[in-house]
Amino acid sequence: MEEEIYVNYPKKQGFFYFFFKKGLWVNALLFFLTILSTFSVGLTWSVSFTYSDVISQNPNFKVGYDILMNPKIINLSIIYMVVLLTILMSHELGHFLTCRYYRIDATLPYFIPAPTLIGTMGAFIKIKSPITRKKQLFDIGVAGPLAGFVLSLPALIYGLSLSKAVPSLPPEGSLVFGEPILLKMISGVVFKNVPGNYDIILHPVAFAGWVGILVTSFNLFPIGQLDGGHVIYALLGQRSKSLARFILVIFIVMGIFFWVGWFVWAVLISFLGLKHPRIIDEVIPLSQGRKVIGIVVFIIFILSFIPDPIKGYNMFDLIKGFHF
Repeated sequence: MEEEIYVNYPKKQGFFYFFFKKGLWVNALLFFLTILSTFSVGLTWSVSFTYSDVISQNPNFKVGYDILMNPKIINLSIIYMVVLLTILMSHELGHFLTCRYYRIDATLPYFIPAPTLIGTMGAFIKIKSPITRKKQLFDIGVAGPLAGFVLSLPALIYGLSLSKAVPSLPPEGSLVFGEPILLKMISGVVFKNVPGNYDIILHPVAFAGWVGILVTSFNLFPIGQLDGGHVIYALLGQRSKSLARFILVIFIVMGIFFWVGWFVWAVLISFLGLKHPRIIDEVIPLSQGRKVIGIVVFIIFILSFIPDPIKGYNMFDLIKGFHF
């Protein structure tokens, strides 16, 4: 009597399996909410840019429904949203695709929607498997900032060519953003004949590029689990520990003299931890090519760094604002 043998073949794992069982719906939902939040914030910056001449003459200018529904405002808001999310997406995909290249398990990007000045608190990927080799750590660390910077730079240049110079507004009730060295260099060429009592009103594309530059500088701080922390650990090994403590002190000093948001960064980095997980080839130096890339990344950090992303929000300014 022949015995019948049944073989259970695995079912095909289609789109719905990956979307729901693997939790991709969370990524999709957060991305959709970030689209909404960046678009809504983009309306504000689009109105400020489009009506900058009117606002400079009448600071009490009121924004009504008809202005927000202006097709030009809506189009500019969509452009801001698309450019900004493209920059942030490229940053995270730089990390993700490098992880895939080295067969390191990592999630797709999680975007963080927020009704903030820029419409989002950024994005991140979660690396699920350990990084054991120095070159892997270095390549994953630099891939994101390099990809984001490569897209932020042309957005900044092109956006500045579309930006306006208007008579300076009274400092009360208006936000003044800090300028990285890179922005000062480009605007010095584009607006070289603008009088000193004028302000540059950034086109939404330029503002998206400014945000991309800001995100790049934030991530390149050589501390903890930030991209710069990965890079500096790959370059210096255990010697990077003392540098991490120094950077934490710098955050506190900058929070006092430049921008109180650095206190938040100090707390966040302390919570995530200053120590970096060990790798097995720590004593083996990186290749000369990667060391050159490390120098390039350091230059990008210097050009992108903004000590006071929002001016007038250091400890002394805030204390002066209190009326006892």
